[in-house]
Amino acid sequence: MRSKVTKAIFPVAGLGTRFLPATKSVPKEIMTLVDRPLVQYAIDEARAAGIKEFIFITSRGKGALEDYFDYAPQLEAELRRKGKDDLLEILKSTNMDSGEVAYMRQHKPLGLGHAVWCARRLISNEPFAVILPDDVIAAEKPCLAQMVEAFEETQGNIVAAMEVPDAMTKSYGILDIKEDMGSIVSTKGMVEKPAAGTAPSNLAVIGRYILTPTVLQKLNRKQAGAGGEIQLTDAIDAAREDGEEVYGFRFQGQRFDCGSKAGFLQATVAFALARDELRDELWNYISDVVHSEKAAQ
Repeated sequence: MRSKVTKAIFPVAGLGTRFLPATKSVPKEIMTLVDRPLVQYAIDEARAAGIKEFIFITSRGKGALEDYFDYAPQLEAELRRKGKDDLLEILKSTNMDSGEVAYMRQHKPLGLGHAVWCARRLISNEPFAVILPDDVIAAEKPCLAQMVEAFEETQGNIVAAMEVPDAMTKSYGILDIKEDMGSIVSTKGMVEKPAAGTAPSNLAVIGRYILTPTVLQKLNRKQAGAGGEIQLTDAIDAAREDGEEVYGFRFQGQRFDCGSKAGFLQATVAFALARDELRDELWNYISDVVHSEKAAQ
């Protein structure tokens, strides 16, 4: 019997220091691309992939994140009174039903692997997804939905992967490829943030995973890896060493690193240009800026 993926973990405990001072009081995950928080893009992607249970790994100061998914009866009543049904439907789409969402605290910043480990009692003995909201992916078919289809075929651990320049491999987990089958590659290892010039390929792991319970068992060791943190890639590789298959998946779509200021700005422009009601005005502004820059030179 083939297993289905119905649970997803969202590690959102980070302090967002690269976005200070904004993140002094606002969790990075609810900073907005156009008019939707980063985390809403992640939730919508998960829902489109058939996820039914949403597990957030949080930390102190993330109360606004939890409030975002709660019902807002006063606001809903005001929108209903004013006949703003379109806004009311948008607001309702952000609500999470009781029992659909859970929050777990990560008390110390011990790495992505440790954050995933914190959810172990809610996962039990079934496959699960991990979504990093910092990685926003624009795609015709949502990235996780693509990966779920691949998982139904392979029933092995799957990590989303994309080619990166050689100079950037030191910033990612990198796949050591055994067989390249196009969109799916089988692996013979994973290396977390390899030193310059030592990467086994330029196929980098980004923030989407579908994993087996064996990975959680490996995380129980709490072994520190690169940077002194408990690395998720180390646990995935340990599962592979025990005989489980680990696949890289080349997704169709464009990934934006919204954990960086430049990536966040790029995503903002890209998503705004994709909106019919914003495209012309924004494009005219960008064109004017480019023209003025050229004229000044």
